[in-house]
Amino acid sequence: MAPRTEVAVARGAGPRKRSRLPGDGVAGYLFLSPWIIGIVVLTLGPMVTSLYLSFTDYDLFNTPNWIGLENYERMFTDARWLRSVEVTAIYVALAVPVKLAAALAVAMLLNSKRAGQGFYRAAFYGPSLIGGSVGVAIVWKMMFSDDSVVDRLLLKVGIDTGGWAGNPDFSLMMLVLLATWQLGAPMVIFLAGLKQVPPELYEAAEVDGASRARRFWSITLPMISPVLFFNLLLETINAFQVFTSAYVVGGPNGQPAGSTLFYTIYLFDRGFGDYRMGYASAMAWMLLLGVGLVTVFLFRTARGWVFYSGDSGDKR
Repeated sequence: MAPRTEVAVARGAGPRKRSRLPGDGVAGYLFLSPWIIGIVVLTLGPMVTSLYLSFTDYDLFNTPNWIGLENYERMFTDARWLRSVEVTAIYVALAVPVKLAAALAVAMLLNSKRAGQGFYRAAFYGPSLIGGSVGVAIVWKMMFSDDSVVDRLLLKVGIDTGGWAGNPDFSLMMLVLLATWQLGAPMVIFLAGLKQVPPELYEAAEVDGASRARRFWSITLPMISPVLFFNLLLETINAFQVFTSAYVVGGPNGQPAGSTLFYTIYLFDRGFGDYRMGYASAMAWMLLLGVGLVTVFLFRTARGWVFYSGDSGDKR
């Protein structure tokens, strides 16, 4: 009896494997079908169609006419396309670092315990919930128009700009300030990263006599560098796609004087204003290529300044 008992115990000791039923695969694909249909119909299908149209002359009404690389070659001799690339690049270079710096500064202020902390967090996060809406862009344009609130305040300190919305030298900066005002999303992510920094590091640095600036550069930034990189990546990609606020402020022609002619606005105007959908599709793929190259560049440079837990310090 004993050997049989031992064999029975041995057989039942390990985890039992459930035999695969004939309908398991079908059930799995059935549950995945909404996602599969969505990505094929709403993402992959339009992308393949857009890629095909980028090699054609298509006006939305007639049959596409294959013209090869002509749309791509035409871009580099299109003055407005070159202007849209310039405006977008300047905006990305200004808006992203300014917004991230402001978001980090606010997150550090909200990281310390104080009365009404929840209210302040909600107040700073609020603008990001309504960001990108037409109503906000209209109000922002009115605030920065000639003889408006901002213009009158600047006149009191001796600065006469004639209204930022109608001045080519300040219209782009007005949109940079609008993007900075909507700092809620990166602020929350920065705040979560700051909560993960061990307070013992600050205490040890303070005992050693390190100043606040030294603690920020030597402790805070290295510890939150993965979060900083994440925000930098997201905000850079989003900045390349700015449309609503710029369209409301400058219209389809990027007024005043083409200072707000963003890439997406020119793409929209070419596709739905001039009915040059083939050219607009080529522009869209060039934008994808540009954003992809910038993303690769950010990942390559991140090896030298982003530090993760357990890194040995070798960043080769």
